[in-house]
Amino acid sequence: MKKDLAIFGGTKTVERDFMWPLFDETDVKCVADIVRSGIWGNPDCGGSVADFENEFATYCGTKYALTCVNGSVALRLALIACGVKPGDEVIVPPYTFIATASIVIEANCVPVFVDIDPRTYNLDAAKIEAAITPRTRAIIPVHFAGQACEMDLIMAVAKKHGLRVIEDACHGHGAAYKGKKLGSIGDAGCFSFQSSKNLTSGEGGVVITNDDELYQMMNSLRNVGRVDGGAWYEHHHAGCNYRITQLQAVLLSNQLKKLEEQTLKRHENGTYLNELLSKIEGITPLTRGLGETVHSYHIYIFKYDKEKFSGLSKVEFSKMLAAEGVPCFMGYPEPLYKQPLFQKKNFMCYAIPESADYSRVQCPVTEKACYEEAVWIMQHAMLGSRSDMELFASAILKIQKSIS
Repeated sequence: MKKDLAIFGGTKTVERDFMWPLFDETDVKCVADIVRSGIWGNPDCGGSVADFENEFATYCGTKYALTCVNGSVALRLALIACGVKPGDEVIVPPYTFIATASIVIEANCVPVFVDIDPRTYNLDAAKIEAAITPRTRAIIPVHFAGQACEMDLIMAVAKKHGLRVIEDACHGHGAAYKGKKLGSIGDAGCFSFQSSKNLTSGEGGVVITNDDELYQMMNSLRNVGRVDGGAWYEHHHAGCNYRITQLQAVLLSNQLKKLEEQTLKRHENGTYLNELLSKIEGITPLTRGLGETVHSYHIYIFKYDKEKFSGLSKVEFSKMLAAEGVPCFMGYPEPLYKQPLFQKKNFMCYAIPESADYSRVQCPVTEKACYEEAVWIMQHAMLGSRSDMELFASAILKIQKSIS
């Protein structure tokens, strides 16, 4: 009966709250110690900031990690350091946060949208080559929701065509592809520390790389164009102050100690939830087994088939599931290329040619995900117990039975 559903006044399936961020007194103490020290800023990119960068690089298995103000800037620094020129093209997926594409515009380059794989909602590696032109310079695969892209295939295409690969791993802290941490496989890997992310300091970002030249250029760009060994008032590149603070750095260092355990917990819960949801008619978990060895589940995504739920729209289903106490969301309401930025070509002074017509872009897999299929369960819920995962599945079954 519909009246049993929480949205109509019934009892919620999931009664507990899922908190984020998680912190303890060690987090409070480390930040308080910096406050008391009076050394809050980061003029020399040293101190606690350098300590965290070394720790994060070691964790990811790379030579360098370079912090900056957010994940968007991390992507922009990496792209500019790769040497792109105005009018160059960069391949991106359309199922991602706007920054993946908007930073391409900020670098005076042209985003080229390639559809996603229906199995994973990641950039479809098999469709990349057809989108490459003489102007293509880079690929930005997004490890969406913490699921690894098929990096072997992407790297092979990039090598064949002489392209740079910048991994958008803003959802991928701690996740791995064939045993390698996400972000460590391409030329550079970018992460966000924004408040919702699996590793957070409220805001912040980092780029990892093994490339000496890329590191030196990104280091200069994030520090107002200064170079190692140069004077304070000596600026070699058109950079800006993109430095994080000592306060953020010590908090990140302390939170990093907890990341591996949390990531494995998310991975374990996601695997179990896949097992539970695959038994429900009309619910299909995204495909695993394409190379990921650890999935960080920044978002848990499943496909919803309204025909098995009496024609109930994805939007209404998502509202009902949220009312049952499951921290969920309908996901992106439309593909990225449908945003006014692209449809109205609000590119201002950027070097986007008139021939770039995003009104003609069609990515059918992405459109189906946005309009019909994709439902998200948020990352903080994935740190719950196995019984919480069982309640999530029970909530879906409750809705299905109540509307039948």
